[in-house]
Parts: sequence; structure tokens; C-alpha cells
Amino acid sequence: MSSLIADRTVLVAGAGISGLAAAEALVAVGARTLVSDDRAAALESLPTGAEAVTGLPDGVELVVTGPGRRPDHPLVAEAAARGIEVVGEPELAWRLGQQRTVPPVWLVVTGTNGKTTCTGMLAAILHAAGLDAVACGNIGYPVVSAVAAGHAVLAVELSSFQLHWSPSVVPAAGLVLNVAEDHLDWHGGPAAYAAAKARALTGPVAVAGIDDAVAARLLRESPAATKVGVTLAQPGPGELGIVGERLVDRAFPASRDLRHRESGAPAPGVASSGGAVVLAEVADVTPGGPPGLTDALAAAALARAHGVGPEAVREGLAGFRPGPHRSAHVGTVAGVRYVDDSKATNPHAADAALAAQPAGRIVWVLGGLLKGAHVDDLVARHADRLAGAVVIGSDRGKIVDALARHAPEVPAVEVTEGDDEVMSSAVRRAAALARPGDVVLLAPAAASMDQFRDYAERGEAFAAAVAALGGTAAGGTGESGAAQDGSGGPGA
Repeated sequence: MSSLIADRTVLVAGAGISGLAAAEALVAVGARTLVSDDRAAALESLPTGAEAVTGLPDGVELVVTGPGRRPDHPLVAEAAARGIEVVGEPELAWRLGQQRTVPPVWLVVTGTNGKTTCTGMLAAILHAAGLDAVACGNIGYPVVSAVAAGHAVLAVELSSFQLHWSPSVVPAAGLVLNVAEDHLDWHGGPAAYAAAKARALTGPVAVAGIDDAVAARLLRESPAATKVGVTLAQPGPGELGIVGERLVDRAFPASRDLRHRESGAPAPGVASSGGAVVLAEVADVTPGGPPGLTDALAAAALARAHGVGPEAVREGLAGFRPGPHRSAHVGTVAGVRYVDDSKATNPHAADAALAAQPAGRIVWVLGGLLKGAHVDDLVARHADRLAGAVVIGSDRGKIVDALARHAPEVPAVEVTEGDDEVMSSAVRRAAALARPGDVVLLAPAAASMDQFRDYAERGEAFAAAVAALGGTAAGGTGESGAAQDGSGGPGA
């Protein structure tokens, strides 16, 4: 594709992290590179050789759009009317990578909840196997940058937005962890959202979390030659699952071990019963609990599809630790623990965050942009554990109504838009509802962009507000429990 891009005029629509990376890659292959952005300041530091423009100039032959731009956006509609192809940055990365003598191997992770944790686990396993691998995509490092750096294996987290704009990507192995309500405003409904996720399952090996009904259906409907299910139950043939306190593989034979193929030595880790390959102990996995174990099994399945052996799976999982804002203990004040799971940007992720808390009462801090999702089932499922709820954000009215319907006995405090320093106010009000032994949990079930730059800033504001209360600090955001990430990045 680089030969097809050279000397062409390409518009990068959006000068965010992925847009600037795309522009740099386009300049490097000799394209005339134009960059537009509604924010004038974003165009002040473009890669050398890129030109700042407005609108859709004449002569543009390809548009590389930011992932959040919807199909009905005026620029996209204009491009379609003029017969100009619109793709995303991962699609550009795919096309550039296919021009390498040996194209990089794509192992793709998607799902409503758990993508970032699973992708991190996958990268850790690949590194333990001694592979030149990197985590990229929606995790924060653009895929086009990973391709330009020449990495051999890519652990690629892709959101539904990114998958929508990546029509040519066919991963060597792809995963759908789960599918729940999210970004319905962007996709127009659950069917279109699920269809975008299903694009991860178009390669030779398709993997899905079969404990999730929608993901299991997408796996059944996948055109992949090899279909692998991941379950927390005892696995059947062609599945990975849990037997006793062990993660086991009944999908890939023991001989699929990169580190033992050439020597001819037998691969380690074969269980004595049923021919299953033992991959790791449950105790090896952090975060633990059902969400973390599902992520670990799914990451192992993708790595095993690439020929990674059990020893590397075990080593990678044992060494992995989740990033910040995923059930991170940020402080204890007056006997109350404060936990930051700002990464829970949809109801599915918030459900995991709530379920991961130890037995006891929870004061729940939530709210933001629901993106078309509903919280009724979420509230009903956890109502009996709630000591109170503090609701913030643009869609707080919908959440307050759900609390009134399904948890009428739970005190609910609404932090209005007029309040200064919304998170400081929310934490003070949560503290007033809590008593020693309780947990104050930030698990918003919603996106952050109505009040914060992103979920990370929201989590940092929560930690700062807790610190302002006084008490014992947790020593940073790295102390994580069993919850996992939600949508992250530009989309879920």
C-alpha cells in the first residue's frame, strides 16, 4: 500500500495522538499529507512535511479519520458523496504493514469490558516467550507507530469505532471478550455495535468469551477456520477454561510451543488427565476474580494461537499487573477505603468493579455520559450492597431515576453542574454517607468527557479529593483489586 499512497493526497481528519502518528507515517512514505482539526491549537505542532487545512480540500484521495468520528459526520458524508474512501488509523497501519517483506502478526482484542487488561496480559505473555511484541491500538500507542517501529507481533486493542473504520484488517487471531450496551448513540443500536465487534473474528482463528451470550453467538457466526471458546467453567474440546485451581487449554496441542519446536524437546505443562495443557494457577493471575480470569484465559488463547507455550503463558501472567484507575486503592480515611475504578466507563465495567469489592457496604460514586446505555439492571443487581450513591455528570438524571426505581432505600445525592470542583464535592458527600469498614467506589458506568479530559483525569481528581480528606494514603494507584477496565481510549 505504501506504493499506492506515495504521491497521493491524504487528509488526516483529527490531530489527536493517533492522527499525528498517522500523519507522520504518511509523510514517511511520501504522501502529500494534510491535517485538519476543529481545534486550531492542535494544528500548531504537526509532523514536518504535513500541512494544516480546513474542511475537505479539493484533490484529497483518501481520508484517515479519528476513531470517534461517526459515519454521519458532515466530513464523512461529503467524502462519500465525492467518492473518497474513509478509513481509520489502524486500517492505515494494516495497509502499510502488508507492504513489509514479512508483515507483522496481528492478535486483536476487543470487547465492551476488559480489553486493556487482556491486551496487557497478552503482551506480557508474548514478551515472556521472547517475541518482538508490543501492545498498541486503543491501549494508547497507535498501531501505525508500532508498524513503523518494525515490531513482529502486535497485541492490538481495537474499539468498536476503530473496527468500524478498519474494513481490511484480518487478524491472525482475534478475540471478542464480551458485548454489552455501550456506544449505542454512535452505532445506532446494539446490532450495529455487535457487528463492529465481530470484525475481530474474521481471521483464521477466532476466540470469544462464551460465558457471554452475544460473544458466543458472534463466535458461532464467525467465518474463522478455528473457533476457540473461553469459559470460567471446565472446558470442552476446543476451549480454554478452569479445572480446580488451574487455567487449562483443550484447544491447542502441547506441541504448539515456539520455544520447543526447533529443539525437538517435548513442550512442558501437559496435564495428566484429559490431555489438557495446564497453563497457570488461578493464584498466578492479577487481577483475580471472574473478570480477571476471563481476561487471562482469553489472552492465553491468542498467544497459544500464535504458538506460545505454557511456560511463557504462566510467566507472563504471573508478572502482569494492571494499570492505574482499575480498582486501585487510593486511600483510607476514618476507616473508609477509597477505590478508583474510573476506567469503568460503561455499565458492564461498573458491574465488574462493584462485584470485585469485598463483602460489605459500598458508597458508589458514578455518572457521566451514558452513551445510550441503561443502568437499571446494574442498579438492581447491586442495590442490596449500597450504603449510598453520589451521582455526577450530564446523564445524572437518568441514573437518579434508576436508583429511585430499583434502590429506593439507598440515599442518593446528586452533585449539580453548578458545584465547584465536582469531584471534590462528590468525595466529600460520599464520605458523609460512609462509616468505618465501608468502601467508597468510583465506578462511573459512564464516559468522562462531559466534565473531564478523560477517565484518567477523572480518576486523578478522585484520588486528589481523597487526599484532601486526610488519612492514610495508599501509595499510588498501582494497588489493584479484581475489577477490570471498561471502554478506555476513544471507544469500547
